[in-house]
Amino acid sequence: MEHTALRLLDERQTAQALSVSPAALRRWRREARGPAFIRCERCIRYDLREIESYLQQNSCLNKKTADLESAAKREARDGHATTRP
Repeated sequence: MEHTALRLLDERQTAQALSVSPAALRRWRREARGPAFIRCERCIRYDLREIESYLQQNSCLNKKTADLESAAKREARDGHATTRP
């Protein structure tokens, strides 16, 4: 069994890594958005791997690819094939 050490960041470090304010992170937690976090009593911590995963899932390249795949699936389902330059 492989053991990987957690690399936990506090709110300030996470905000800095994401180039947002700590208030934005708090709002995201209230709205169930943003990277997954860990609550230890009153302390909030973010696993570095979760932050990296969040950034990857929300990159514009991934969103553009997902949008194109969704459009292609819709066209195939609806029988509307369009040509793209």
